[in-house]
Amino acid sequence: MARDERATLLEVHQALPEEQFQSLKFLLEGRVPAGLLLPASRPELCRILLQRFPGNSLRVTAGILRQLGRLDLIQRFQLPLEEQIPEETPWEPNRDTPKVRGDPTSGCRPGGIPAPPVNPRRLTEKDLMQVAQRLGKEWQEVGILHLGLERSRLEQIQEENPGNPVLWNFEMLREWRRREQHQATVSQLRSCLEPARLDPGILDFLQSLQGD
Repeated sequence: MARDERATLLEVHQALPEEQFQSLKFLLEGRVPAGLLLPASRPELCRILLQRFPGNSLRVTAGILRQLGRLDLIQRFQLPLEEQIPEETPWEPNRDTPKVRGDPTSGCRPGGIPAPPVNPRRLTEKDLMQVAQRLGKEWQEVGILHLGLERSRLEQIQEENPGNPVLWNFEMLREWRRREQHQATVSQLRSCLEPARLDPGILDFLQSLQGD
């Protein structure tokens, strides 16, 4: 294994704050068993990636950094990107829950009220992470009242990601996206979150995505 790759990989991981390092490990679960990722330190994670992706560990890491919005690190370390991986659905396990056709309660509106017309732009992992980083402590209230998720599922998310509120928010949004499937668009999420008491920056961010 080239020393340059090993050294660069470690420098990249050391440049991440702890919260984003944990997010990086979480997003790697589609490619690396969680049992290896959860206890791994930064050097240990580098060793895992070098062993599992010989010659491609920097590309794999760059793909995760792109999801986290850390394009600055990709440019700083001149990391190669995995262009063959679609950005909309990177490495996501096929765990979609089948939805009954014609279900009037789909989306986020209670009582069978149809959701408004949606922008066709679907939400990417990067979009969800950026929203997750802006959500506050009332994430369970948002999930239950505005996204229509079950409390038991939210508690499970919290147990699976102890001590990491950003990952709670992120996994909650992913759960909503899995349920909504092709209707998980930017405008659909914005219409769900508009009635919630959230940081106005979240709605502004989603509004900016609608203009993309």
